[in-house]
Amino acid sequence: MKDLAEYTAAPAAGERRFHVLGYGLSLEYNVIMKELLQDAAERAARYLEELPIRSVAPGEEATRRLREFDEPLPDCPSTPQSVLDMLDTIGSPGTMAMAGPRFYGFVVGGSLPAALACNWLAAAWDQNSALYNVTPATAALEQIALRWLLELFGLSSGCAGAFVTGATMANFCSLAAARHAVLARAGWDVESDGLFGAPPITVVVGDEAHPSLIKSLGLLGLGRNRVVRVPVDNQGRIRADEMPLLSGPTIVCLQAGNVNTGSFDPLDVICPRAHEARAWVHVDGAFGLWAATVPDLRHLTRGVEQADSWATDAHKWLNVPYDSGLALVRDADALRAAMSVTASYLPTATEHRNPSDYTPEFSRRARGVEVWAALRSLGRWGVADLIERTCRHARTFARELQSAGYQVLNDVVLNQVLVSFADAERTRQVIRRIQADGTIWCGETVWQGHIAMRISVSSWATTELDVDRSLEAILRAAGDSGS
Repeated sequence: MKDLAEYTAAPAAGERRFHVLGYGLSLEYNVIMKELLQDAAERAARYLEELPIRSVAPGEEATRRLREFDEPLPDCPSTPQSVLDMLDTIGSPGTMAMAGPRFYGFVVGGSLPAALACNWLAAAWDQNSALYNVTPATAALEQIALRWLLELFGLSSGCAGAFVTGATMANFCSLAAARHAVLARAGWDVESDGLFGAPPITVVVGDEAHPSLIKSLGLLGLGRNRVVRVPVDNQGRIRADEMPLLSGPTIVCLQAGNVNTGSFDPLDVICPRAHEARAWVHVDGAFGLWAATVPDLRHLTRGVEQADSWATDAHKWLNVPYDSGLALVRDADALRAAMSVTASYLPTATEHRNPSDYTPEFSRRARGVEVWAALRSLGRWGVADLIERTCRHARTFARELQSAGYQVLNDVVLNQVLVSFADAERTRQVIRRIQADGTIWCGETVWQGHIAMRISVSSWATTELDVDRSLEAILRAAGDSGS
């Protein structure tokens, strides 16, 4: 084995190499780092440029080549250039084109240009955005982004917010605040004394509650199976007439934007009833909450402002890079009580908002930067246009597929379309053909006993031309399947 000194020694004259060991912030380091980042930017730009013309799903050869990553841990350092080249050469072709204009498999959109660029710069800053006194720039941007979001959603300016990884953690934070509040009313300090011996909490959910919300309840010790499930209608909306009588510490979980149909629970009916019983109302609005930003769609969210907490994602309809979720809570003290941490060595600011007071993580990246960048680049009307435009594309999908004789299973009120191509086997066959074709990517779902293909239109990059190409691919696959 070679001596370590051979790998840390300065390169010979004219040799362009750089290892992670033994350089520090030297002039040579700065030159090579600049070249490396320029190379990364060129590779990333090329990847994005090719998205509209490549297969959405990676090919078989590309996925086979991923085995080349599976090697023994190297003994010796490698140049950053060679590491980057390997990642791009083998990794890029093996990715799903989620950042492109014709990925409809999940409710995700590609990153907006400003959000992606600012994400890169924030990564270079490398700020552990926990405390204002330590990372004032990222903490300030997060606070501004929070203020803008509350304004967009029509929520109280006094709400607290947590920038987290996604809807699971957003639901977790919101429900942790709810748990604190309903038990505090019953005289119990759950953060200090836990749930052993605590007054029982009733949790009410709809039969179509998203798994991320159920998982969050399990993480909080409230149980995945102890919930009271309320029947839903044929669009997945909670039936208000089936709501149970509420009493004692209670959390009612409602939904803004069913993941299959896009439907909304009757928020304006249930919120007042729940509050009469002193229950906490939480709204899982992972993507549907963004309908509040569009004048023509705002009626869908009627009553949402009456809730006590809300969960949503920015990496869905706001189109920022993964990962980016948001928890919003009316009672700032409840969220802070559930999440804050103190220690003698921490330079905690008292006159500014400390991000870590509202999130499960203490060490955390500056997610608020991309949210700020997206909102700053789009503005109020740009956000509304993004949401309305993708919903319009969804309506086009539904109209054209119905005209072709295929069944749309849901009322297309938002950006979700459920399509059945006759029976379950034919529907699955069409989906397989579509995924193999590569023009688009849609997935399978089960909706109230029916196998369906789900089309989720969420990307800023999707154009009318993309919709036309997508429809051609769907109809071609459906025709080839004999349906």
